[in-house]
Amino acid sequence: MVAIDIFDKKKYEDICPSTHNMQVPNVTRKEYQLLDVEDGFLSLMDDGGDVRSDIKADDDLLKEIEALGDGAMVTVLSAMGRDKAISCKLDTK
Repeated sequence: MVAIDIFDKKKYEDICPSTHNMQVPNVTRKEYQLLDVEDGFLSLMDDGGDVRSDIKADDDLLKEIEALGDGAMVTVLSAMGRDKAISCKLDTK
């Protein structure tokens, strides 16, 4: 089995007989409304009104967010206690 890490893009390989079970992470995808960007950290609000400001965006995503302007929605992947903002789009609501 070959896999690419969703957080740091490292390639991992594991060899296991087909009769054995393997553990896999549960990955969740969630959309947040972008409120603000400060020093690369995103201030995001979910549908329930909860705000979080602990996710740092990489430079490419910050450029995309800047191009969209107000009303951006940010997609965050979460797995194994880690979170990463992976994309953004204009909110169509």
